Amino acid sequence: MFRTSAGAVQRRLSCPGRTGMTISRRGLLVGAAAATGAMTAGVGAAPALADEQTNPAVPAARIVAPGDARYPDVVVGNNQRFVAAPEAVFLAGSTQQVLDAVQKAVWAGKRISVRSGGHCYADFVYHSATKVIIDMSAMNAIGYDQTRNAFVIQPGALLGQVYETLKKGWNVTLPGGVCPTVGIGGHVAGGGYGLLSRRYGVVADHLEAVEMVVVDKLGVARVVVASRNSADVNRDLWWAAAGGGGGNFGIVTKYWFRSVGASGTTPGQQLPQPPAEVLVSSLPVGWPTLTQAAFTTLVRNFGTWYERNADPSSPYTALSGAAFITHRSAGGFGLVTQIDAAVPDAARMLDEYLAAITQGTGIVAPYPPRRLRWLAATRLIGTSNPATMLDPTMRSTVKSAYMRKGFTDSQIAALWRGLTRTDYANPNATVQLTGVAGGRVNSLSESATAYPHRNASFLTLFENFWMDPSQDAAHVGWLRDIYHQTFADTGGYPVPNLQTDGCYINSPDMDIRDPAINRTGVPWSTLYYKGNYAGLQRAKARWDPLNTFRHSQSVELP
Repeated sequence: MFRTSAGAVQRRLSCPGRTGMTISRRGLLVGAAAATGAMTAGVGAAPALADEQTNPAVPAARIVAPGDARYPDVVVGNNQRFVAAPEAVFLAGSTQQVLDAVQKAVWAGKRISVRSGGHCYADFVYHSATKVIIDMSAMNAIGYDQTRNAFVIQPGALLGQVYETLKKGWNVTLPGGVCPTVGIGGHVAGGGYGLLSRRYGVVADHLEAVEMVVVDKLGVARVVVASRNSADVNRDLWWAAAGGGGGNFGIVTKYWFRSVGASGTTPGQQLPQPPAEVLVSSLPVGWPTLTQAAFTTLVRNFGTWYERNADPSSPYTALSGAAFITHRSAGGFGLVTQIDAAVPDAARMLDEYLAAITQGTGIVAPYPPRRLRWLAATRLIGTSNPATMLDPTMRSTVKSAYMRKGFTDSQIAALWRGLTRTDYANPNATVQLTGVAGGRVNSLSESATAYPHRNASFLTLFENFWMDPSQDAAHVGWLRDIYHQTFADTGGYPVPNLQTDGCYINSPDMDIRDPAINRTGVPWSTLYYKGNYAGLQRAKARWDPLNTFRHSQSVELP
Protein backbone atom coordinates (compact mmCIF):
# COMPACT_ATOMS: atom_id res chain seq x y z
CA MET A 1 0.00 0.00 0.00
CA PHE A 2 2.86 2.41 0.71
CA ARG A 3 4.95 1.57 -2.36
CA THR A 4 3.50 4.29 -4.53
CA SER A 5 4.46 7.80 -5.47
CA ALA A 6 4.47 10.52 -2.83
CA GLY A 7 1.73 12.32 -4.72
CA ALA A 8 -0.51 9.26 -4.65
CA VAL A 9 0.04 8.84 -0.93
CA GLN A 10 -0.70 12.50 -0.35
CA ARG A 11 -3.99 12.16 -2.23
CA ARG A 12 -4.90 9.14 -0.15
CA LEU A 13 -4.13 10.99 3.06
CA SER A 14 -6.63 13.69 2.22
CA CYS A 15 -9.39 11.62 0.58
CA PRO A 16 -12.12 9.87 2.58
CA GLY A 17 -13.05 6.31 1.75
CA ARG A 18 -9.52 4.92 1.35
CA THR A 19 -9.18 1.75 3.40
CA GLY A 20 -6.81 2.13 6.34
CA MET A 21 -5.83 5.68 5.46
CA THR A 22 -8.51 7.86 7.02
CA ILE A 23 -9.47 8.56 10.59
CA SER A 24 -12.79 10.04 11.58
CA ARG A 25 -13.02 13.08 13.79
CA ARG A 26 -14.10 10.82 16.62
CA GLY A 27 -11.10 8.58 15.93
CA LEU A 28 -8.80 11.59 16.15
CA LEU A 29 -10.07 12.37 19.61
CA VAL A 30 -10.17 8.97 21.26
CA GLY A 31 -6.53 8.94 22.33
CA ALA A 32 -3.02 8.06 21.30
CA ALA A 33 -2.81 4.34 21.97
CA ALA A 34 -4.54 3.12 18.82
CA ALA A 35 -2.15 4.98 16.54
CA THR A 36 0.85 3.16 17.98
CA GLY A 37 -0.55 -0.21 17.02
CA ALA A 38 -1.48 0.94 13.53
CA MET A 39 1.95 2.40 12.92
CA THR A 40 3.82 -0.65 14.18
CA ALA A 41 1.71 -3.06 12.16
CA GLY A 42 1.68 -1.12 8.95
CA VAL A 43 4.80 0.91 8.28
CA GLY A 44 7.54 0.15 10.77
CA ALA A 45 7.75 3.63 12.29
CA ALA A 46 10.24 4.50 15.01
CA PRO A 47 9.82 2.24 18.04
CA ALA A 48 8.14 3.56 21.14
CA LEU A 49 10.48 5.24 23.59
CA ALA A 50 10.73 2.78 26.44
CA ASP A 51 11.46 5.32 29.15
CA GLU A 52 8.25 7.17 28.32
CA GLN A 53 6.14 4.01 28.29
CA THR A 54 7.28 2.93 31.74
CA ASN A 55 7.92 6.21 33.51
CA PRO A 56 4.93 7.01 35.76
CA ALA A 57 5.98 10.67 35.86
CA VAL A 58 4.99 11.11 32.20
CA PRO A 59 1.38 12.37 32.14
CA ALA A 60 -1.20 10.57 30.06
CA ALA A 61 -2.22 12.18 26.81
CA ARG A 62 -4.95 14.78 27.20
CA ILE A 63 -7.17 15.88 24.33
CA VAL A 64 -9.41 18.93 24.51
CA ALA A 65 -12.26 19.23 22.01
CA PRO A 66 -15.01 21.81 21.44
CA GLY A 67 -17.51 21.74 24.28
CA ASP A 68 -14.83 20.99 26.86
CA ALA A 69 -14.67 23.65 29.58
CA ARG A 70 -10.93 23.94 28.93
CA TYR A 71 -11.31 24.59 25.22
CA PRO A 72 -11.44 28.43 25.26
CA ASP A 73 -8.18 28.53 27.21
CA VAL A 74 -6.21 26.34 24.81
CA VAL A 75 -7.19 27.87 21.46
CA VAL A 76 -5.55 31.27 22.02
CA GLY A 77 -2.07 32.37 23.05
CA ASN A 78 -0.67 35.53 24.59
CA ASN A 79 -1.77 37.62 21.60
CA GLN A 80 -5.56 37.93 21.67
CA ARG A 81 -5.76 38.89 17.98
CA PHE A 82 -5.62 35.26 16.90
CA VAL A 83 -8.05 32.62 18.14
CA ALA A 84 -8.30 29.20 16.50
CA ALA A 85 -11.20 26.76 16.26
CA PRO A 86 -9.46 23.37 15.96
CA GLU A 87 -11.16 20.01 16.16
CA ALA A 88 -8.74 19.05 18.92
CA VAL A 89 -5.95 20.43 21.07
CA PHE A 90 -3.53 17.69 22.00
CA LEU A 91 -1.77 18.40 25.32
CA ALA A 92 1.33 16.28 24.85
CA GLY A 93 3.25 14.74 27.73
CA SER A 94 5.99 12.85 25.91
CA THR A 95 7.78 12.39 22.62
CA GLN A 96 5.80 9.22 21.99
CA GLN A 97 2.54 11.08 22.44
CA VAL A 98 3.64 13.77 19.98
CA LEU A 99 4.61 11.07 17.50
CA ASP A 100 1.24 9.38 17.86
CA ALA A 101 -0.70 12.65 17.55
CA VAL A 102 1.20 13.71 14.42
CA GLN A 103 0.68 10.32 12.77
CA LYS A 104 -3.04 10.30 13.44
CA ALA A 105 -3.44 13.88 12.20
CA VAL A 106 -1.51 13.12 9.01
CA TRP A 107 -3.54 10.00 8.31
CA ALA A 108 -6.73 11.97 8.85
CA GLY A 109 -5.56 14.81 6.60
CA LYS A 110 -5.75 17.35 9.42
CA ARG A 111 -3.63 20.51 9.38
CA ILE A 112 -1.30 20.70 12.39
CA SER A 113 0.14 23.60 14.34
CA VAL A 114 2.35 23.49 17.42
CA ARG A 115 2.60 25.68 20.52
CA SER A 116 5.36 25.91 23.12
CA GLY A 117 4.88 29.09 25.17
CA GLY A 118 2.13 30.79 23.19
CA HIS A 119 3.92 34.09 22.51
CA CYS A 120 3.49 34.94 18.84
CA TYR A 121 2.72 38.19 17.06
CA ALA A 122 1.27 36.34 14.06
CA ASP A 123 -1.17 33.53 13.31
CA PHE A 124 1.42 30.75 13.11
CA VAL A 125 -0.28 28.59 15.78
CA TYR A 126 -3.82 29.94 16.09
CA HIS A 127 -4.84 29.99 12.44
CA SER A 128 -8.34 29.49 11.07
CA ALA A 129 -7.18 26.53 8.95
CA THR A 130 -5.63 24.67 11.88
CA LYS A 131 -7.49 21.48 12.80
CA VAL A 132 -5.13 19.99 15.39
CA ILE A 133 -2.98 22.01 17.80
CA ILE A 134 -0.22 20.07 19.52
CA ASP A 135 0.42 21.94 22.76
CA MET A 136 3.82 21.32 24.33
CA SER A 137 3.16 23.21 27.59
CA ALA A 138 3.31 20.07 29.74
CA MET A 139 6.66 19.05 28.23
CA ASN A 140 8.76 21.42 30.31
CA ALA A 141 11.45 19.29 31.96
CA ILE A 142 14.97 20.66 32.40
CA GLY A 143 17.91 18.42 33.26
CA TYR A 144 21.41 17.25 32.48
CA ASP A 145 22.02 14.38 30.09
CA GLN A 146 25.23 12.57 31.03
CA THR A 147 25.23 10.56 27.81
CA ARG A 148 25.63 13.72 25.73
CA ASN A 149 27.29 15.89 28.41
CA ALA A 150 24.65 18.47 27.61
CA PHE A 151 21.62 20.06 29.21
CA VAL A 152 18.33 18.70 27.92
CA ILE A 153 15.30 20.99 27.89
CA GLN A 154 11.85 20.22 26.61
CA PRO A 155 10.21 22.89 24.41
CA GLY A 156 7.40 23.79 26.84
CA ALA A 157 9.83 25.12 29.46
CA LEU A 158 9.41 28.88 29.94
CA LEU A 159 12.46 31.15 29.95
CA GLY A 160 12.01 32.19 33.57
CA GLN A 161 11.90 28.55 34.59
CA VAL A 162 14.98 27.79 32.46
CA TYR A 163 17.03 30.56 34.06
CA GLU A 164 16.02 29.62 37.60
CA THR A 165 16.68 25.90 37.13
CA LEU A 166 20.01 26.25 35.35
CA LYS A 167 21.30 28.88 37.76
CA LYS A 168 20.25 27.16 40.98
CA GLY A 169 21.13 23.67 39.80
CA TRP A 170 24.45 24.19 38.04
CA ASN A 171 25.29 27.93 37.97
CA VAL A 172 24.96 28.09 34.18
CA THR A 173 22.58 29.87 31.82
CA LEU A 174 21.53 30.52 28.24
CA PRO A 175 21.69 34.04 26.71
CA GLY A 176 17.95 34.24 26.13
CA GLY A 177 15.26 36.89 26.27
CA VAL A 178 13.96 38.92 29.20
CA CYS A 179 10.28 37.91 29.11
CA PRO A 180 9.90 35.03 31.61
CA THR A 181 6.77 33.51 30.04
CA VAL A 182 8.18 32.90 26.56
CA GLY A 183 8.54 29.20 25.74
CA ILE A 184 12.03 28.07 24.84
CA GLY A 185 10.67 25.94 21.99
CA GLY A 186 9.83 28.87 19.75
CA HIS A 187 12.55 31.10 21.20
CA VAL A 188 15.54 29.00 20.18
CA ALA A 189 13.90 28.05 16.87
CA GLY A 190 14.36 31.65 15.67
CA GLY A 191 17.75 32.19 17.29
CA GLY A 192 16.85 33.63 20.69
CA TYR A 193 18.62 36.73 22.03
CA GLY A 194 18.88 38.54 25.36
CA LEU A 195 20.96 40.86 27.50
CA LEU A 196 23.81 38.33 27.62
CA SER A 197 23.96 37.79 23.85
CA ARG A 198 26.68 40.36 23.19
CA ARG A 199 28.87 38.27 25.49
CA TYR A 200 27.71 34.73 24.68
CA GLY A 201 25.90 34.82 21.32
CA VAL A 202 22.30 33.83 20.64
CA VAL A 203 20.71 30.80 22.29
CA ALA A 204 20.92 28.79 19.06
CA ASP A 205 24.72 29.12 19.18
CA HIS A 206 24.66 26.76 22.17
CA LEU A 207 22.38 24.18 20.58
CA GLU A 208 24.11 20.80 20.52
CA ALA A 209 21.27 18.62 19.22
CA VAL A 210 17.52 18.33 18.74
CA GLU A 211 15.03 15.50 18.90
CA MET A 212 12.27 16.07 16.38
CA VAL A 213 9.15 14.37 15.11
CA VAL A 214 9.15 14.56 11.31
CA VAL A 215 6.96 13.15 8.53
CA ASP A 216 8.44 11.52 5.42
CA LYS A 217 7.19 11.47 1.82
CA LEU A 218 4.95 8.47 2.56
CA GLY A 219 3.22 10.27 5.40
CA VAL A 220 4.99 8.24 8.08
CA ALA A 221 5.88 10.05 11.30
CA ARG A 222 9.14 9.18 13.03
CA VAL A 223 11.53 10.51 15.67
CA VAL A 224 14.99 11.67 14.60
CA VAL A 225 17.91 13.21 16.46
CA ALA A 226 20.14 15.74 14.70
CA SER A 227 23.33 17.24 16.12
CA ARG A 228 25.97 19.77 15.16
CA ASN A 229 28.55 16.98 14.88
CA SER A 230 30.10 17.36 11.43
CA ALA A 231 29.82 13.59 10.91
CA ASP A 232 26.09 13.50 11.68
CA VAL A 233 24.11 12.59 8.57
CA ASN A 234 21.22 14.63 10.03
CA ARG A 235 23.30 17.74 10.63
CA ASP A 236 21.30 19.77 8.10
CA LEU A 237 18.24 19.43 10.34
CA TRP A 238 20.23 20.69 13.35
CA TRP A 239 21.44 23.63 11.25
CA ALA A 240 17.88 24.49 10.22
CA ALA A 241 16.63 24.20 13.81
CA ALA A 242 19.30 26.66 14.99
CA GLY A 243 17.54 29.83 13.89
CA GLY A 244 15.40 28.74 10.95
CA GLY A 245 12.11 29.50 12.67
CA GLY A 246 9.47 27.34 14.32
CA GLY A 247 6.82 25.21 12.65
CA ASN A 248 8.84 24.52 9.51
CA PHE A 249 10.35 21.02 9.57
CA GLY A 250 8.74 19.05 12.38
CA ILE A 251 8.05 19.25 16.10
CA VAL A 252 11.04 19.52 18.42
CA THR A 253 10.50 17.39 21.51
CA LYS A 254 13.92 17.86 23.12
CA TYR A 255 16.71 20.40 22.88
CA TRP A 256 20.25 19.62 24.06
CA PHE A 257 22.50 22.56 24.87
CA ARG A 258 26.27 22.62 25.19
CA SER A 259 28.54 25.48 24.21
CA VAL A 260 30.94 25.03 21.32
CA GLY A 261 34.35 24.20 22.76
CA ALA A 262 32.99 22.94 26.08
CA SER A 263 34.90 19.94 27.39
CA GLY A 264 34.88 17.46 30.23
CA THR A 265 31.88 15.99 31.97
CA THR A 266 31.22 18.57 34.69
CA PRO A 267 27.79 20.14 34.05
CA GLY A 268 28.91 23.57 35.22
CA GLN A 269 31.45 23.68 32.40
CA GLN A 270 29.09 22.94 29.52
CA LEU A 271 27.25 26.29 29.30
CA PRO A 272 28.12 29.93 30.13
CA GLN A 273 28.10 30.97 33.76
CA PRO A 274 25.92 34.02 34.40
CA PRO A 275 27.32 37.02 36.25
CA ALA A 276 27.19 36.67 40.02
CA GLU A 277 26.03 40.28 40.23
CA VAL A 278 25.18 42.99 37.73
CA LEU A 279 24.95 46.75 37.79
CA VAL A 280 21.56 47.86 36.48
CA SER A 281 20.80 51.41 35.42
CA SER A 282 17.23 52.54 34.85
CA LEU A 283 17.19 56.03 33.37
CA PRO A 284 13.79 57.77 33.00
CA VAL A 285 13.19 60.27 30.21
CA GLY A 286 10.22 62.65 30.38
CA TRP A 287 8.48 63.56 27.15
CA PRO A 288 7.44 67.08 28.28
CA THR A 289 11.07 68.15 28.61
CA LEU A 290 12.39 66.35 25.52
CA THR A 291 12.88 68.50 22.45
CA GLN A 292 13.13 67.09 18.95
CA ALA A 293 16.81 68.06 18.90
CA ALA A 294 17.46 66.14 22.13
CA PHE A 295 15.51 63.13 20.85
CA THR A 296 17.50 63.15 17.62
CA THR A 297 20.75 63.28 19.55
CA LEU A 298 19.70 60.45 21.89
CA VAL A 299 18.75 58.06 19.08
CA ARG A 300 21.84 59.00 17.07
CA ASN A 301 24.07 58.44 20.12
CA PHE A 302 22.55 55.01 20.75
CA GLY A 303 23.19 53.85 17.21
CA THR A 304 26.70 55.28 17.10
CA TRP A 305 27.76 53.58 20.33
CA TYR A 306 26.52 50.14 19.32
CA GLU A 307 27.95 50.49 15.84
CA ARG A 308 31.37 51.26 17.33
CA ASN A 309 31.12 48.34 19.73
CA ALA A 310 29.65 45.66 17.43
CA ASP A 311 32.89 43.74 17.00
CA PRO A 312 33.44 40.62 19.16
CA SER A 313 36.68 42.18 20.40
CA SER A 314 34.89 45.16 21.98
CA PRO A 315 35.68 45.53 25.70
CA TYR A 316 31.96 46.24 26.22
CA THR A 317 30.52 42.83 25.35
CA ALA A 318 29.53 42.40 29.02
CA LEU A 319 27.23 45.44 28.69
CA SER A 320 23.85 45.58 27.00
CA GLY A 321 21.17 48.23 27.06
CA ALA A 322 17.76 49.05 25.67
CA ALA A 323 15.69 52.17 25.12
CA PHE A 324 11.93 51.54 25.43
CA ILE A 325 10.64 54.66 23.65
CA THR A 326 6.88 54.76 24.12
CA HIS A 327 4.46 57.12 22.40
CA ARG A 328 4.34 60.62 23.87
CA SER A 329 0.95 59.85 25.44
CA ALA A 330 2.78 57.63 27.97
CA GLY A 331 4.38 60.72 29.48
CA GLY A 332 7.89 59.30 29.41
CA PHE A 333 10.04 56.30 28.67
CA GLY A 334 13.10 54.55 30.03
CA LEU A 335 16.61 53.42 29.21
CA VAL A 336 17.70 50.18 30.90
CA THR A 337 21.32 49.01 30.96
CA GLN A 338 23.03 45.99 32.51
CA ILE A 339 26.72 45.13 32.95
CA ASP A 340 28.51 42.30 34.72
CA ALA A 341 29.63 43.81 38.02
CA ALA A 342 32.76 41.61 38.09
CA VAL A 343 34.21 43.14 34.92
CA PRO A 344 37.21 45.32 35.84
CA ASP A 345 36.07 48.94 36.15
CA ALA A 346 32.46 47.94 35.53
CA ALA A 347 31.08 51.05 37.25
CA ARG A 348 33.31 53.34 35.19
CA MET A 349 32.36 51.54 31.97
CA LEU A 350 28.68 51.90 32.75
CA ASP A 351 29.11 55.61 33.55
CA GLU A 352 30.98 56.15 30.28
CA TYR A 353 28.29 54.31 28.33
CA LEU A 354 25.49 56.39 29.87
CA ALA A 355 27.45 59.56 29.25
CA ALA A 356 27.93 58.62 25.59
CA ILE A 357 24.26 57.79 25.12
CA THR A 358 22.96 60.96 26.78
CA GLN A 359 25.64 63.40 25.60
CA GLY A 360 24.05 66.58 24.28
CA THR A 361 20.52 65.65 25.40
CA GLY A 362 20.31 67.24 28.83
CA ILE A 363 19.15 63.92 30.29
CA VAL A 364 20.55 63.29 33.76
CA ALA A 365 20.31 60.11 35.83
CA PRO A 366 18.31 60.88 39.02
CA TYR A 367 19.85 58.00 40.96
CA PRO A 368 22.86 55.71 40.71
CA PRO A 369 22.78 52.19 39.25
CA ARG A 370 21.70 49.31 41.49
CA ARG A 371 23.94 46.36 42.28
CA LEU A 372 21.82 43.18 42.11
CA ARG A 373 22.28 39.44 42.00
CA TRP A 374 21.97 38.37 38.38
CA LEU A 375 18.90 36.20 38.92
CA ALA A 376 17.15 38.97 40.84
CA ALA A 377 17.98 41.46 38.08
CA THR A 378 16.66 39.04 35.47
CA ARG A 379 13.37 38.76 37.34
CA LEU A 380 13.18 42.53 37.82
CA ILE A 381 13.79 43.44 34.20
CA GLY A 382 11.53 40.66 32.97
CA THR A 383 8.55 41.84 35.01
CA SER A 384 9.06 45.60 34.89
CA ASN A 385 6.77 46.16 31.90
CA PRO A 386 3.74 43.94 32.52
CA ALA A 387 1.37 45.80 30.21
CA THR A 388 3.29 44.74 27.13
CA MET A 389 4.98 41.51 28.18
CA LEU A 390 2.83 39.70 30.69
CA ASP A 391 -0.73 40.95 30.27
CA PRO A 392 -2.70 38.06 28.68
CA THR A 393 -5.56 40.34 27.58
CA MET A 394 -3.55 42.33 25.04
CA ARG A 395 -3.70 42.32 21.27
CA SER A 396 -0.40 43.05 19.57
CA THR A 397 1.57 43.56 16.39
CA VAL A 398 5.27 44.01 15.71
CA LYS A 399 7.84 44.87 13.07
CA SER A 400 11.59 44.53 13.40
CA ALA A 401 14.80 45.91 11.94
CA TYR A 402 18.36 44.76 12.45
CA MET A 403 20.65 47.76 12.17
CA ARG A 404 24.27 47.59 11.04
CA LYS A 405 24.62 51.37 11.38
CA GLY A 406 22.59 53.91 13.31
CA PHE A 407 19.53 55.71 12.00
CA THR A 408 20.00 58.67 9.70
CA ASP A 409 18.63 62.05 10.74
CA SER A 410 15.76 61.70 8.28
CA GLN A 411 14.89 58.30 9.76
CA ILE A 412 15.02 59.73 13.28
CA ALA A 413 12.69 62.51 12.13
CA ALA A 414 10.21 59.84 11.00
CA LEU A 415 10.46 58.18 14.42
CA TRP A 416 9.83 61.52 16.10
CA ARG A 417 6.76 62.22 13.98
CA GLY A 418 5.25 58.83 14.72
CA LEU A 419 5.96 58.92 18.44
CA THR A 420 4.61 62.45 18.92
CA ARG A 421 1.50 62.28 16.74
CA THR A 422 -1.39 64.18 18.29
CA ASP A 423 -4.07 62.39 16.23
CA TYR A 424 -3.13 59.08 17.83
CA ALA A 425 -2.54 58.15 21.46
CA ASN A 426 -1.54 54.83 22.97
CA PRO A 427 0.95 54.60 25.86
CA ASN A 428 1.82 51.03 24.82
CA ALA A 429 2.94 51.98 21.30
CA THR A 430 6.70 51.50 21.46
CA VAL A 431 9.92 51.73 19.48
CA GLN A 432 12.48 49.60 21.29
CA LEU A 433 16.19 50.07 20.55
CA THR A 434 17.88 46.95 21.89
CA GLY A 435 21.57 46.15 22.28
CA VAL A 436 21.22 42.40 21.74
CA ALA A 437 23.19 42.14 18.50
CA GLY A 438 26.88 42.48 17.83
CA GLY A 439 29.66 41.33 20.10
CA ARG A 440 29.90 37.54 20.33
CA VAL A 441 26.86 37.18 18.03
CA ASN A 442 29.06 38.50 15.24
CA SER A 443 31.85 36.01 15.86
CA LEU A 444 30.24 33.42 13.60
CA SER A 445 29.66 33.50 9.87
CA GLU A 446 26.16 34.14 8.53
CA SER A 447 25.93 30.52 7.38
CA ALA A 448 27.24 28.88 10.58
CA THR A 449 23.63 28.39 11.71
CA ALA A 450 20.34 29.32 10.10
CA TYR A 451 20.28 32.51 12.21
CA PRO A 452 21.80 35.01 9.72
CA HIS A 453 22.17 38.37 11.49
CA ARG A 454 25.92 38.24 12.17
CA ASN A 455 26.81 41.76 11.01
CA ALA A 456 24.29 43.81 12.97
CA SER A 457 24.98 46.33 15.74
CA PHE A 458 21.56 46.50 17.42
CA LEU A 459 17.93 45.53 16.89
CA THR A 460 14.93 47.83 16.68
CA LEU A 461 11.45 46.53 17.49
CA PHE A 462 8.37 48.53 16.53
CA GLU A 463 5.62 47.19 18.83
CA ASN A 464 2.03 48.01 19.63
CA PHE A 465 -0.29 46.59 22.29
CA TRP A 466 -3.98 47.29 22.93
CA MET A 467 -7.16 45.62 24.20
CA ASP A 468 -10.18 46.71 22.17
CA PRO A 469 -10.70 44.66 18.97
CA SER A 470 -12.63 47.54 17.41
CA GLN A 471 -9.39 49.58 17.47
CA ASP A 472 -7.30 47.07 15.53
CA ALA A 473 -7.15 49.17 12.38
CA ALA A 474 -5.97 52.29 14.22
CA HIS A 475 -3.20 50.53 16.15
CA VAL A 476 -2.00 48.39 13.26
CA GLY A 477 -2.12 51.49 11.08
CA TRP A 478 0.09 53.48 13.46
CA LEU A 479 2.72 50.76 13.44
CA ARG A 480 2.68 50.45 9.65
CA ASP A 481 3.01 54.20 9.26
CA ILE A 482 5.96 54.79 11.59
CA TYR A 483 7.82 51.74 10.27
CA HIS A 484 7.32 52.44 6.60
CA GLN A 485 8.10 56.12 7.00
CA THR A 486 11.34 55.18 8.77
CA PHE A 487 12.42 52.89 5.92
CA ALA A 488 10.78 54.83 3.10
CA ASP A 489 14.02 55.06 1.11
CA THR A 490 14.17 51.26 0.76
CA GLY A 491 10.53 50.51 0.02
CA GLY A 492 9.26 50.45 3.59
CA TYR A 493 11.47 47.64 4.96
CA PRO A 494 15.07 47.35 6.25
CA VAL A 495 16.54 45.42 3.33
CA PRO A 496 19.97 43.83 3.90
CA ASN A 497 22.49 46.50 2.89
CA LEU A 498 25.28 48.54 4.46
CA GLN A 499 22.93 50.14 7.01
CA THR A 500 20.22 47.57 7.74
CA ASP A 501 20.24 43.78 8.02
CA GLY A 502 16.68 42.57 7.55
CA CYS A 503 14.07 41.35 10.02
CA TYR A 504 13.79 38.85 12.88
CA ILE A 505 11.66 35.76 12.28
CA ASN A 506 10.68 35.51 15.97
CA SER A 507 9.03 38.92 15.64
CA PRO A 508 6.87 37.95 12.67
CA ASP A 509 5.35 40.73 10.62
CA MET A 510 1.91 39.98 9.17
CA ASP A 511 2.51 42.47 6.31
CA ILE A 512 5.87 41.23 5.09
CA ARG A 513 4.48 39.09 2.23
CA ASP A 514 2.12 41.80 0.94
CA PRO A 515 3.72 43.59 -2.06
CA ALA A 516 1.39 46.53 -1.54
CA ILE A 517 3.03 47.12 1.85
CA ASN A 518 6.48 45.58 1.39
CA ARG A 519 7.47 47.55 -1.68
CA THR A 520 11.16 46.66 -1.58
CA GLY A 521 11.07 43.98 -4.24
CA VAL A 522 13.07 41.87 -1.77
CA PRO A 523 11.42 38.56 -0.88
CA TRP A 524 10.14 38.12 2.66
CA SER A 525 12.42 35.10 2.97
CA THR A 526 15.50 37.22 2.27
CA LEU A 527 14.45 39.78 4.89
CA TYR A 528 14.22 37.02 7.51
CA TYR A 529 16.96 34.62 6.42
CA LYS A 530 19.19 36.43 3.91
CA GLY A 531 21.38 33.93 2.07
CA ASN A 532 20.41 31.01 4.29
CA TYR A 533 16.96 30.51 2.78
CA ALA A 534 18.14 28.14 0.05
CA GLY A 535 19.65 25.86 2.71
CA LEU A 536 16.41 25.98 4.68
CA GLN A 537 14.48 24.97 1.57
CA ARG A 538 16.79 22.01 1.03
CA ALA A 539 16.20 20.94 4.63
CA LYS A 540 12.46 21.38 4.11
CA ALA A 541 12.53 19.14 1.03
CA ARG A 542 14.39 16.42 2.92
CA TRP A 543 12.61 16.49 6.25
CA ASP A 544 9.10 17.73 5.45
CA PRO A 545 8.48 16.78 1.82
CA LEU A 546 4.67 16.80 2.21
CA ASN A 547 4.70 20.27 3.82
CA THR A 548 2.99 18.83 6.88
CA PHE A 549 4.36 21.58 9.11
CA ARG A 550 3.43 24.97 7.75
CA HIS A 551 2.03 28.37 8.61
CA SER A 552 1.58 31.75 6.94
CA GLN A 553 5.34 32.44 6.80
CA SER A 554 6.84 28.97 6.88
CA VAL A 555 9.79 27.84 4.78
CA GLU A 556 8.48 26.79 1.38
CA LEU A 557 9.38 23.65 -0.53
CA PRO A 558 11.84 24.43 -3.33
